[in-house]
Amino acid sequence: MGGVDDNGPPLKRVKPASTELDNHSNNSFLSDPTIPLGGLMAKPLVSHGKNDTVGSKGIIKRVEFVRIITEALYSLGYARSGAILEEESGICLHSPVVSLFKQQVLDGNWDGSLATLHKIGLADENLMKSASFLILEKKFLELVENNKLVDALETLRNDISPLGINKKRVHELSGCLVYPSQFASTSFANSGTKAENPRLSLLVELQKLLPPTVLIPERRLENLVEQALNVQKETCSLHNSVENSFSLYSDHHCGKDQIPCQTTQILQDHCDEVWFLQFSNNGKYLASSSSDNSAIIWEVSEAGKVSLKHKLNGHKKPVLMVAWSPDDQQLLSCGVEEVICRWDVGSGQCLRVYEKSGFGLISCGWFPDGKRICSGVTDKSICMWDLDGKEIDCWKGLRATKTSDLAISRNGKWIISTCKEKTILLQDRDANLEKFIQEQQTITSFCLSRDDKFLLVNLINQEIHLWSIIDGPKLIAKYEGHKRSRFLIRSCFGGSEQSFIASGSEDSQVYIWHRETGELIWKLPGHGGAVNCVSWNPVNPHMMASASDDHTIRIWGLGTVNIKQKNIVSKDVVHQSNGHCK
Repeated sequence: MGGVDDNGPPLKRVKPASTELDNHSNNSFLSDPTIPLGGLMAKPLVSHGKNDTVGSKGIIKRVEFVRIITEALYSLGYARSGAILEEESGICLHSPVVSLFKQQVLDGNWDGSLATLHKIGLADENLMKSASFLILEKKFLELVENNKLVDALETLRNDISPLGINKKRVHELSGCLVYPSQFASTSFANSGTKAENPRLSLLVELQKLLPPTVLIPERRLENLVEQALNVQKETCSLHNSVENSFSLYSDHHCGKDQIPCQTTQILQDHCDEVWFLQFSNNGKYLASSSSDNSAIIWEVSEAGKVSLKHKLNGHKKPVLMVAWSPDDQQLLSCGVEEVICRWDVGSGQCLRVYEKSGFGLISCGWFPDGKRICSGVTDKSICMWDLDGKEIDCWKGLRATKTSDLAISRNGKWIISTCKEKTILLQDRDANLEKFIQEQQTITSFCLSRDDKFLLVNLINQEIHLWSIIDGPKLIAKYEGHKRSRFLIRSCFGGSEQSFIASGSEDSQVYIWHRETGELIWKLPGHGGAVNCVSWNPVNPHMMASASDDHTIRIWGLGTVNIKQKNIVSKDVVHQSNGHCK
């Protein structure tokens, strides 16, 4: 394992109800659900005292509760059940006037719907005008569609224009009369897409516009349930579940058992220290690099088993790092002060070698367009190439150290590198902008979050700092506990919404913290040497990998059973369970 040597190569050194339905099946109002968003209404139920509310805290109004349940039944297509609920409860989904208004809209009775709209009793005049505008606009468009241009002109002139609102839209509508060929695109400009039932779409727009006491918002119950689930997720301090794990039958809560803390596989195809590894963007592959002068592409099955796909030989020196192309079809590997190789993931063939005469390359990264790559150079410059190997640009900027870490934001705007032993440079070359992260200790490595909003910085004093880089860089969290005295140790973001921080450590353990609270959640034993790098699967929050000086890669998953440690050896992989983590 390499030690600290400022004059040497980067290596790993520090850089500085069915019965009831049958009984009602012959009722005429059940057999003809003519109004998709509500049925015919019974007389409203008058309730007093405790019957006015439901729920243990007495804050849910019974009438509102029943109405949104009824709306949910209709929106789900259960029209008969919705009508039965209205009849049995005596609580109208909508008043008779509102029900008439809805039916008139669906029938295209525009004059009648306008008259009924005034009977609803909207107090807001602007709201009344806006609703009238939507109805008259639909009337106008249908007249144009039926080639009744004179009637359409009268509607535009005598009904729509006097409302005095949305003048831009009025001009667009008048264009339909002058240029009928533009009608098709204009008629659906509000919704953006051509609806199968434009009148129903109009009703939905009116539903959004009118007060909820008049027309209950569409799918209100579903929205309330989704809000409740989101609140449960946000208050789950250890949330690390996939979205389809939520259930309405119980409150959501993640425990420490949802963090990958169990060794599920040990990969042993490297024959020397494993320095770096990284999951692909789609989570289907894992790439690793080693001081044995090779890189390996591993394939992740749907069941989560990792198997060797290609061993990439071609470097003459230890391979410092790897980088996935945006589409995961290609991989870069960078030798220590050597060259960069570009590999085809499917075939394992080397597609191109990139080098700079007289100097060695010490890092690699992709631009988001997948057409350019970037590298740090031993002369402290940064170079950019196209895929054919043509050097596009090369600049020194403020770089004063030979570092192997380089990051490019997903929008391609920022190039991030260490410019001094305690300073990170964020450079926007197109806009000629620069931002700096200034640390008090020597920076050894850093990692950019997937959303480009945060930078995780490892320091020589065994601290990991989390910086927000959206605006001016701001230090927002610190993580402590792992061991680092001589070698380069890398950390990463991971888990659901990258809510956790994982790091290697020289004490042969993997450390996991809660990103927001800074709480140390797990120390995972198992490796027989320093853990140099960790990577969390970006698609599967329950899978993590770690690379070690013990020549192995460990795959971590969810702990399921407590069994004695044992090994099951296969051709490429050692499957191992190490019991409970401590």
